[in-house]
Amino acid sequence: MRIGIVCPYSWDVPGGVQFHIRDLAEYFVRLGHEVSVLAPADDDTPLPPYVVSAGRAVPVPYNGSVARLNFGFLSAARVRRWLHDGAFDVIHIHEPTSPSLGLLACWAAQGPIVATFHTSNPRSRAMIAAYSILQAALEKISARIAVSEYARRTLVEHLGGDAVVIPNGVDVDFFAKAEPNPDWQGDTIGFIGRIDEPRKGLPVLMRALPRILAERPRTRLLVAGRGDEEEAVASLPAELRSRVEFLGMVSDADKARLLRSVDLYVAPNTGGESFGIILVEAMSAGAPVLASDLDAFAQVLDRGAAGELFANEDADALAEAALRLLGDPARRAELSARGSAHVRRFDWATVGADIMSVYETVAAGAAAVAADDAAGGATGLLARLRPARD
Repeated sequence: MRIGIVCPYSWDVPGGVQFHIRDLAEYFVRLGHEVSVLAPADDDTPLPPYVVSAGRAVPVPYNGSVARLNFGFLSAARVRRWLHDGAFDVIHIHEPTSPSLGLLACWAAQGPIVATFHTSNPRSRAMIAAYSILQAALEKISARIAVSEYARRTLVEHLGGDAVVIPNGVDVDFFAKAEPNPDWQGDTIGFIGRIDEPRKGLPVLMRALPRILAERPRTRLLVAGRGDEEEAVASLPAELRSRVEFLGMVSDADKARLLRSVDLYVAPNTGGESFGIILVEAMSAGAPVLASDLDAFAQVLDRGAAGELFANEDADALAEAALRLLGDPARRAELSARGSAHVRRFDWATVGADIMSVYETVAAGAAAVAADDAAGGATGLLARLRPARD
């Protein structure tokens, strides 16, 4: 099958949607399909062979963060050329309502379209104002996928219609088989995310840290992600700052090793999450997970059966739960075992097969419609050529 995938966000600034698209593309390539991904990218960004650059993106406030998007007349021309050259059997657009390549592709595409909705925004005036513009594009979509029940509910409330829920995928074995790093083991808490993006929740964890360190002074917090490290620890007493180790941006391999090494992974995110891929990665690595009780996180963690939850933005609740888990190796082992079993439903072997089923359904539907149109056209032509009877 010839598959065209549209990524709305810049390829050179990694994020959950980009990782999902990358892994999805590589999964289908391994199965022998022809895959092309259209994505914004700076000119000097090294790209995999299956990625086509649509040009440089610009930063735009979007979904409680700053996304790097691509829009405009030049981008539209590149989208049309990519669609023409690709002659795809199916076009898979991610975030078709974002002001980027997805919306442009939705307008321009003629073949069967599958759309995946990742966002869980509250209903906004901007969304209501844009409804009439978006509706014309959304009517061309043959099948809709939401990455979680929360994302599906957001889609229904914002734009009407419905979607099948297929979660983000993870290569579970990649994380499960990673080698722990001895330097990251022993009384360690892990955090992975953009340091200077408040909704990722690092400030909440920093507020909880003094209480944790008061009872467990040997504990270390390992932080992986980009951002201002000095600002991140500014709220901590000076004597505690050495207990926070910043690792910067880490490779996929080191991320897996980090998750395999820590005693506890904490996800203190405060909002704007429709899924929680980092929770799936942590469970894949066998890390016990403690997360804020966002609806999307609760769903991923099987309502607390595969990981513990604390009240969102409540630093005292986070500290209390973290101290209890750090002092209870048996409970951590139980969470690790439950998470490792639960996470198999998110493996690409399952998720990729579900997405391919959607592709095959819409492609078959498009072929049937084309055959009916061709048959109807031939019948009409014969009727016009047949002499009229008295």
